[in-house]
Amino acid sequence: MPLLDHFHAPLAPRRHWDSFHATWVGAIADLLNNKLLPPDYFAEETTQATRHVEIDVATFKDGDATANGARVAVAPRLWSPPAPALVMPSVFPVDFEVRVFASEGGATLVAAIEVVSPANKDRPETRRAFVAKCANYLYQTVSLVVIDIVTARQSNLHNELIRFLQAGESFEMPGNPGLYAVAYRPIKRENEQIEIWPVSLSVAQSLPVLPLALNADLSLPLDLELTYTDACQRRRLP
Repeated sequence: MPLLDHFHAPLAPRRHWDSFHATWVGAIADLLNNKLLPPDYFAEETTQATRHVEIDVATFKDGDATANGARVAVAPRLWSPPAPALVMPSVFPVDFEVRVFASEGGATLVAAIEVVSPANKDRPETRRAFVAKCANYLYQTVSLVVIDIVTARQSNLHNELIRFLQAGESFEMPGNPGLYAVAYRPIKRENEQIEIWPVSLSVAQSLPVLPLALNADLSLPLDLELTYTDACQRRRLP
């Protein structure tokens, strides 16, 4: 299904973005749990209708995946992402604010997917809060996907994140597109770096498949078009 404009007529204000947002992140979590993630990983969605910045879909590594009391050892589905469009040198600080996720079995956060809301973009302080949180994930080597289909606000949060990281203009998206999706894979090895897959989006165009990294060696194909279509069908959108 081609991308719709959820913030202008004929959809808005008759159909509510908050409802679709919750449905879409649920569809993404369902795809990860039901078809993509190895058995020792799981995804959870979080939605909150406030100005607080929250993860939309979080992926955890569960050290206690079992079946009938026995540990399951199943090889994950192998998938190689395309070569990243950009590889940005980075330095990961020893100390940075850490957000702890309490989870049964001592699960560890490995990836986050953010579907941008209008509240994330409506003023400088909310944009800074969103960007700081994204930087926090990357500094902690948590992979990240940011999806922005908000047509009611024109700020490009990827470019603001690049400026926050002081990485240089060459890593910004040219033309400062208002709609975009970006995947980030932070790698902490001999040469610390962040691999980046930026894609500009347009209303009436299809959505891309982006790599969702679980670690430096394992990535999954996150099909945004498939999950978006599923969410539109659940909400009976044209």
